[in-house]
Amino acid sequence: MRSRILRSTIAVVAVTGLFLGLPLMFYTWRWLDDAARTDLQHRLTRASSEILGQDQRTGDSGEPPVAALRLLVPSGGRLVLTYTDGDGVPRELTVGADAPLERPMVEGTSLGEAGVLRLEQDYSTVRSEQYRALTIELIVMALSVTAGVVVAAVTASRVADPVQDVADRAQRLADGDFRPDPNRHGIEELDRVLDVLDAATVEIADRLQRERQIVGDVSHQLRSRLTAIHIRLDELTLHADPEVVSEARAALDQVDRLTSSVSDMVQMARTERTPQGTVDIRAELTPLLADLAPSFEKAGRRLTVVSGREAPLPARATATRVREATAVLVDNALVHGHGEVRVTLGAVGAHTVLVTVSDEGSGISDGDAQRIFRRGYSVGNGTGVGLALARASIEGDGGRLQLQSRRPTTFAIFLPAASPDDRPEPPVTREPEPR
Repeated sequence: MRSRILRSTIAVVAVTGLFLGLPLMFYTWRWLDDAARTDLQHRLTRASSEILGQDQRTGDSGEPPVAALRLLVPSGGRLVLTYTDGDGVPRELTVGADAPLERPMVEGTSLGEAGVLRLEQDYSTVRSEQYRALTIELIVMALSVTAGVVVAAVTASRVADPVQDVADRAQRLADGDFRPDPNRHGIEELDRVLDVLDAATVEIADRLQRERQIVGDVSHQLRSRLTAIHIRLDELTLHADPEVVSEARAALDQVDRLTSSVSDMVQMARTERTPQGTVDIRAELTPLLADLAPSFEKAGRRLTVVSGREAPLPARATATRVREATAVLVDNALVHGHGEVRVTLGAVGAHTVLVTVSDEGSGISDGDAQRIFRRGYSVGNGTGVGLALARASIEGDGGRLQLQSRRPTTFAIFLPAASPDDRPEPPVTREPEPR
């Protein structure tokens, strides 16, 4: 911002100097030329008056008043009087420079019977005055631009530094630093922004504290209930019927996965930033989709996973967020869609990992498509939270979740592909909680 203010101010000063300085230099040049000619004309008029005055006083055209005429010749100039003496002989009187001038500025007049008077001045003298004036004006313009640069630098620092401080304050707020900042800059508008940021900081800190407390309470209750379910399922694994044991173990896997997801979500809620690293999307979603397949079989439908080759699909993301978002999309397809549900895992180019979920239902209307990701909005009997939460989770990892097609309904998750230098996602350290 400082450089923009500096450049714009310098540009304004420079343009103003050009628009004012160039015409001024032009008119100064013309004015000095006209002033030299006017001075030459005044000298010529006075010289004519001296010559004609002598004729009137003496009554004849004797010798011209050389001494008086010499005073009227400009420095380096030349006065030439052509006249006829008393004997009728043409004569020429030269006062000043003897040799003709190379580049003369000439003014002449006729004196009637007294002859012809011509006054010359060297043009180089006029040019030197003109160049001297232009040099002075250029120096003034340079000083003006320099002063403008100084003023621009001071103004840029006066304005840019407080604005940068406000931006840093907002960035610290986004990074989770909720400490108020009492510093003010004496600029009313920016100080009002800082006051609003401080007020928002207090409000956000209070809300986060309440939400984290609620999350802790809810997670405690969920884990208590999941622990009780886990104990009951453990008892079922001792049943004599093999089918009961198989179902109990499958249910235990679901409980363990749900417990892990709850722990990950609680940990992310308690940390300022979600641990993010390289995640193999194919390895993370394949077990999840396998666990969801029996629900489709019970509903008389089919869940098909199109995974292509078995090579890893590394992405810069958080495993828990990707799993939860995909689970929301697949569950919505089961509840609100029809026919086969197809999940495609692949890549778009070398920089994007793509996950799509589609079904064979009637699709989504134009009006619903505009509001489907709005929190609280649902086309059926749902809560209207799942899609909004899924989009927020994906966007939190720098990805994108969008409705790719309304008929058939197709949702797409775009995730940034991981580079070879990216390290795998660090494991989430879970704090023990009372059960």
